[in-house]
This record gives sequence, structure tokens and C-alpha cells, in this order.
Amino acid sequence: MSPARLPVVPRTFAALVGLLALTALALQYVLILQLTRDNVGAVLGTVRFLTYFTILSNIAVALVASAAAAVHSGFFAQARVRGAVALYIGVTGSIYFFILRHLWQPQGAQWWADTGLHYAVPLAYWAWWLACVPHGTLRWRDVAGWLLFPLGYVVWVFLRGAWVGEYPYPFIDVGQLGWARVGINALGVMGVFVVLGLVVVGLDRLLGRHREPAVGAT
Repeated sequence: MSPARLPVVPRTFAALVGLLALTALALQYVLILQLTRDNVGAVLGTVRFLTYFTILSNIAVALVASAAAAVHSGFFAQARVRGAVALYIGVTGSIYFFILRHLWQPQGAQWWADTGLHYAVPLAYWAWWLACVPHGTLRWRDVAGWLLFPLGYVVWVFLRGAWVGEYPYPFIDVGQLGWARVGINALGVMGVFVVLGLVVVGLDRLLGRHREPAVGAT
């Protein structure tokens, strides 16, 4: 069975996950454009929008879920890509819940966007990934490959921060904390990626042993 060929119920679930991610992303994009249109403008506002790892991980969810719902094969239907996105959106939700949620109290439309991006989408994607996709093909070495994206993201954030003096998250704000503290924080976050990546692979291997191969058949 091709990893893209999921039964009707998992595809419907995937469509709902993708719609949830797209809705939250669209709402957050509108809010950021409203916030930035009178100072930096729409183009730089869009760049700021795409600077948040939260946004990138939710975009990845939307792409993988949409590919599954539409029964598309290819890159976004690969088991390694689905596992990587489980890692990225899991880190998004975890870092926000344990570190960032205490730093502000969003209201109104921002609360809805915030809840969607950091809670609803991570939980929905993980529920879909655990219950609806074939398992048993991930390997421990996949974790190393999954780290390339967050490492590239960190490089981009630091380069942009050095240019405009703006950082998306307070724990990597070099201007406020200095390089030594930010380096420690960055290593801590990468440690979260490694640990959760190992959890993703471990769960995949465990589920692959305890689930009948016919579950994913059409």
C-alpha cells in the first residue's frame, strides 16, 4: 500500500486537520497584516509572519494533511515527512505550553488564532498521525535528518535578527539576552527536538508492531 492511500475516514480526518491549520494560519496572517500595515507594510509583515516557527510548522501540517486528504503521492505522503511534521508541530505546542503561554494573554480574534496554532492543530495532527497512518517504517537515524530544518530555521532567525534587530521569540533575542544565554537556550530547544524526535520514532515502531498491516489498505 502506498503511504498516500489512506481509507476514507482517515482521509476525512486529514481534511479536517488541514482545514483547521489553514483557518488558524489565515486568521493569524490577517492579524499580522493589520498590525504591520501602518509601519513596515504588507511585504515585511509577511516576512515577519513567516519568521515564526509556529507558522512554518502549521504550514507543514496543512501541506501533509491536504496531501493525505487528496490522496496525493510524493514528498508530503512519505512516512518520514509525516513523522517530521509530528515532531515540528509537537515542539511548537510543547514550547508554547511550557514556556511562552505565560508571557501574554491574547484576546478576541488573537486568542482564537493562538489557540488554533498552538493547541488545536498540534493535538489534531498528532491524533491523526497516531491513529490513521501506517506505522513501522521510521528509523532512529531519521531524527538526525529531521534536525536540519530547525537548524536552518535558527540560522535564518539569527541572520534576520542581526539585520533588523528583531527576534520572533524572547528566549532567542540576542539583543536582550546576549549570545551566551541565547546559545544555551538554543541548545535546550534542540534537545527538545532530539527527545521528541526519538519519541516519534519509538511510537512509530511500537505501533507498527501492534497494528495489522491491513489497517491502511484501501
